[in-house]
Amino acid sequence: MPLTKILRLGLIHAAVAITLVPINSTLNRIMISELGMAATLVAVLVSLPYCFSPIQVWIGNYSDHHPLFGYRRTPYIALGLLLCAGGAALAPSAAFALAANPWPGLPISLLAFGAWGMGFNVATVAYLSLATDLAGEEHRARTVGIMWFILIVSVIVAGISIGRALQPYSPAALYRAFYITCGIALALGLGGLIGLERRGATALIGERRSFPAVLRTLGGNRQARLFFIYLVLLLIALLGQDLLLEPFAADVFGVPVRQTTEYTSIWGTALLVALLITSPLTRRIGKPGAALVGGLFAGAGLLVIALSGILHLKLIFIPALVIFGFGSGISTAANLALMLDMTMAGQVGVFLGAWGMADALARLIGTLLSGIVRDSVNALTKTVASGYVTVFLIEALALALSLVLLRRISVARFRTDATTVSELAALIGDAQSG
Repeated sequence: MPLTKILRLGLIHAAVAITLVPINSTLNRIMISELGMAATLVAVLVSLPYCFSPIQVWIGNYSDHHPLFGYRRTPYIALGLLLCAGGAALAPSAAFALAANPWPGLPISLLAFGAWGMGFNVATVAYLSLATDLAGEEHRARTVGIMWFILIVSVIVAGISIGRALQPYSPAALYRAFYITCGIALALGLGGLIGLERRGATALIGERRSFPAVLRTLGGNRQARLFFIYLVLLLIALLGQDLLLEPFAADVFGVPVRQTTEYTSIWGTALLVALLITSPLTRRIGKPGAALVGGLFAGAGLLVIALSGILHLKLIFIPALVIFGFGSGISTAANLALMLDMTMAGQVGVFLGAWGMADALARLIGTLLSGIVRDSVNALTKTVASGYVTVFLIEALALALSLVLLRRISVARFRTDATTVSELAALIGDAQSG
């Protein structure tokens, strides 16, 4: 696969992520710490988009068999990018409207976060399916590594730029930072997308299945079920802390807005270093082995972050972020490469839709868990740090459980199970049609 195509895939991947940076790295902190909203309410809004996650299976299956204008993935990616940028651009207005008056603010918030979430689900399954279509199995680890390298560099630059744009903080500066970020993301994504996929895709006649039949195919594969549960537990731990890291630094250590926004860059730099070693690491010990190493580092990072809150010791918080970012980088790259392997020819969109749904479900559960547990524990203990620490410890436990499941997952057994289930589904379909 040509390097230029991988780089362009990376631009699309980065564009979707960039639209999330100002929401998860800035707006959530402002809503909780500056506007005084309950973390539970913020968690509900931020996690609302992930309620749409089942659409990824449907979109993946539909795009496999229904090309639009001669393209199998491009129209879905473009639609997703537009919704992501539009929803993110509306998010600051929704936040201030909600803080001023819940009744008009709530519909605007639902529209903003809902549009972003729908775009995230549509774009993610479409561009990962395109990456799998374009990259042969032997190039997947390299493709994933480069895509994530571009993503993290973009996230680091976005984090630093937004932090500087918010010095000093003001609502006007926040609006400006969001609009510029969304405009750049849209330009990068559409620029990478144009001409990437060759026109002339045809529908896979004879392989179309109803949505319930697709779900039965997924559910009938034991390895697919295990991998789905594994991804949910792992990603709850890796992604669930997004809502709370910056408010944690603000509430426990008194860190200002600009500095907490730049924490994204610290975490991202560590993740970037990890990406550079993940490809040779997977060649040496395999993708499951690399995923295990990454998970162990990420778990250690979560435990040290919790310890910094218990001891009220800011000195160890930054090193903990570095450890967590390093482990997250190895784990993310290794598991994404493993995820691309857990597909079947002719059903790429279906399986990637299922893994995308696991990602979104984990974000939903992790974000709600973070907000509800933080508020509940703080209300019970009357201490600022206790709720945050409890969340980080729960996430470390989820990560440990995921690593136990990882030892039972096999790509070879997955493909054997998938072939058997597909053949059985075909026989049942023939019998019913006869």
